[in-house]
Amino acid sequence: MGGQAKRTGQSPDGMWRPEDKQSEPEEAKRERMEPGINAAELLLAVGEDRHTALVEGEEEISYAELRAAVRRAGGAWHSLGLKLDERVVVLAPDGIQWVVAYLGVIWAGGVAIGVNPRLAMADLAPILVESRVQYVWCGHDLAPGVAALAGTLPRPPRVLTRGGTPGCEDWDAIVSAARGVPAVERAEHDMALWIGTSGTTGTPKSVVHLQRTVLSCGVFAREMLEATAADRFYATSKLFFAYALANSLFAGLRLGGTVILDPEWPTPARVTEIVHRHRPSILFSVPTLYHKMLEAGAAERLAETDVRHYVSAGEALPAAVWRGWHARTGKGIVSGYGTSESLCLVLYCSDDTGMLAPTPLSEVRYPRAPDAAVPRRVWLRHPALARGYWERPDDQADSFAEDWFSPGDMFLRHPKGRYEFTGRNDDMLKISGRWVSTLWVEQAMRAACGDTLQEVAAVGAETREGLTAIAVLAVARPGAEEEARRKLEAEIEQVPNYQKPRWVHWVDALPQTATGKLQRSRLKAMHYQALDARASSGDGSVEERLK
Repeated sequence: MGGQAKRTGQSPDGMWRPEDKQSEPEEAKRERMEPGINAAELLLAVGEDRHTALVEGEEEISYAELRAAVRRAGGAWHSLGLKLDERVVVLAPDGIQWVVAYLGVIWAGGVAIGVNPRLAMADLAPILVESRVQYVWCGHDLAPGVAALAGTLPRPPRVLTRGGTPGCEDWDAIVSAARGVPAVERAEHDMALWIGTSGTTGTPKSVVHLQRTVLSCGVFAREMLEATAADRFYATSKLFFAYALANSLFAGLRLGGTVILDPEWPTPARVTEIVHRHRPSILFSVPTLYHKMLEAGAAERLAETDVRHYVSAGEALPAAVWRGWHARTGKGIVSGYGTSESLCLVLYCSDDTGMLAPTPLSEVRYPRAPDAAVPRRVWLRHPALARGYWERPDDQADSFAEDWFSPGDMFLRHPKGRYEFTGRNDDMLKISGRWVSTLWVEQAMRAACGDTLQEVAAVGAETREGLTAIAVLAVARPGAEEEARRKLEAEIEQVPNYQKPRWVHWVDALPQTATGKLQRSRLKAMHYQALDARASSGDGSVEERLK
């Protein structure tokens, strides 16, 4: 295991072309892959045989049992004819069998792709076509729809489900007939898994991660959260989401700890139930759910449990949520910044300031410019960084350079190596000659309105005169509509003119991605639709800020 492997599997333009490798002579393949590693084997190498690796409801599986199950799943994939680098979609609710099938793909030399089981079939189809997926392992309830979809595609993937169903192969029978096999050795820079970007700003992309990716997945938990094999990890986000996959499942396994899985979608009540029932010591969640748990009174019930650390990522954590959580639980929230491309968290903040510092193993490169007050895109480096995007050369050239990655997010650099997240590149607006971040506007609105607001978002839009102005879309807490309006209007009156929203729209909900993040790419369209609705209703104040 380990060793230095050659960089392979790339065409001259830097894009992955694994099909090219299939034409290599077998001797060349063996030479290229020795000495080799396998990401699935690395994840399972540490845990003690009798220690519980995974928990799902009443079911538990030890590390010895998990290793045996993954070896056998690898044998099952081999019996199906899975070849090196062929893609397999895993489409099912979280659970022990999800992990076994997913790691079994990597163990057998394939590429695992976790996909949201709530995804509509119309949205699944382009993923299967673009990625040239050979197999889909899916939940039994999803199997009929996936089988019907597969039959309509130019190159139909084989569909497998537990117990079988018409149009699908019986995974249980295939596994029962299979024998465990050794992990397929790969080069460090060979593919292991893909992750879909969240699509907050447009069309999702497939992010290519390598075999070496998992080596550093436990470092943040070990160094910053003091996690050991005695810890129990629980993420409210699902495993198709990079945040949960890397920081709960991969980190937990790399440290030999116990990972708690839940097939149900998270709600404040469900999270409270899981925590009381399975006693996690480290809980990973997202700002929206922390906010909902505060509103529902779940924070007080969690204060009585064994949770030692609360971690947040996925979006910026509002200071009001951090303070509310600390007041009700006695513990703050470690706020992290990571992306599908970085897999691991690369920046973190442990207080309510929002000032981020690099996590262990992370490096930040901040471009110099004449105006230090203008936020910039940063460049990040981390051992878990992806190789790039699948067949997206323009995006690849924009975001990846050698071993560095630049997200579309913007940051301000502060003294002592701290960075302030200011939103995406298109969230920075120049109004009256001053730079304004829509994230700053959102934070001010949240702070002023408190729990009367459920959600709020700000977006830049053009006025009739062609100038840039700010539109706010807000969702009031049921029963607090009038108070929310009053507080929001009072806050708008006191902010500087260049930060004042010109329009405020009260809506029933804001658009979200499959991972529960705000889908900012749809906000401007919502704003213009709201303006059209006002114009149709004869509202003469369409072009005026609400007073």
